[in-house]
Amino acid sequence: MHFLDQAKIFIRSGAGGPGAVSFRREKYIEYGGPDGGNGGKGGDIVFEAVPGLNTLIDFRYTQHFRAPRGKGGAGSNRTGAGGEDLVIKVPVGTQILSEDKEEVLADFTIPGLKQVFLRGGDGGRGNASYKTSTNRAPRQHGTGWSHEEMWVWLRLKLLADCGLVGLPNAGKSTFINAVSNAQAKVGAYPFTTVRPQLGVASHKGREFVVADIPGLIEGAAEGAGIGDRFLGHIERCRVLLHLVDVSGDDPIGAYEIVTSELDAYGAGLSDKPQIVALNKIDAIDAKALDKLAKKLARLSGVEVMRLSGATGEGLVPVLDKIIEILGPTPGGVAANDAEAEPWSPI
Repeated sequence: MHFLDQAKIFIRSGAGGPGAVSFRREKYIEYGGPDGGNGGKGGDIVFEAVPGLNTLIDFRYTQHFRAPRGKGGAGSNRTGAGGEDLVIKVPVGTQILSEDKEEVLADFTIPGLKQVFLRGGDGGRGNASYKTSTNRAPRQHGTGWSHEEMWVWLRLKLLADCGLVGLPNAGKSTFINAVSNAQAKVGAYPFTTVRPQLGVASHKGREFVVADIPGLIEGAAEGAGIGDRFLGHIERCRVLLHLVDVSGDDPIGAYEIVTSELDAYGAGLSDKPQIVALNKIDAIDAKALDKLAKKLARLSGVEVMRLSGATGEGLVPVLDKIIEILGPTPGGVAANDAEAEPWSPI
């Protein structure tokens, strides 16, 4: 399935149906009069967040959504049928933006959440409703209220507990494959990850979602490389895991580049709890690793963890740290108190 996290669509609610102009013509019933019914209400445009979707690819092929209008009224005071509501299903985490992308009109962060976005027009009045003591045979009727329409942008921000950040080839895909059910592409070249990946990790009886986004390079905030557009997918993460490749030419510089790009992007990313970890520790000797860890700890101000996604070394302490920051499960049991077997590399 192709991944698409932005789409522009046109939506229009249904107009109200017209009221009827009708008069009673019934044998053996005296005193005829107006009996035109009201028109039916037009259909609403409704958005619904559904679980199981993680892309907006369907909106690339279907971009126009129009709800049906209400039916017209009829004689014998019959009200026209209302138009059916048009329900547009979107992935959880979808935001609806104005056409200029300057305003967030709706945000669907809860599975099953429904919201009427555009209301259908009310039906017009039939001539029976215009009858008065001085106007016994009205011939006027309402034509029905008009529809509402607009262009909007859909923007998907995946919901995850932990987001992975780092330069290309920092080992993020290897990490998410090692700790979760994800099957991210791994290669010995930059930008093997070209779209966000989600994986569900299980550790000490606690499940949490990990998000892997394409690597950042210097100038990503200005559009270099893949740019920073995918950083929106970790805006809602509760903790960030910053992986630094110890086998690179300048690990300290790599950390500073990613940190500066997070600061340039904004949206509170630099304020989130962050775990800094040296990855690929199997590719460097212990003495050089200790020296690098101490230098990075002084720079970052946090404890620097060590791991190897390829061999599984150091993964358990990192997962412990993640669930410690995430806190108790929704049921109220702390993750560290779970009695389940701890995760171990295969």
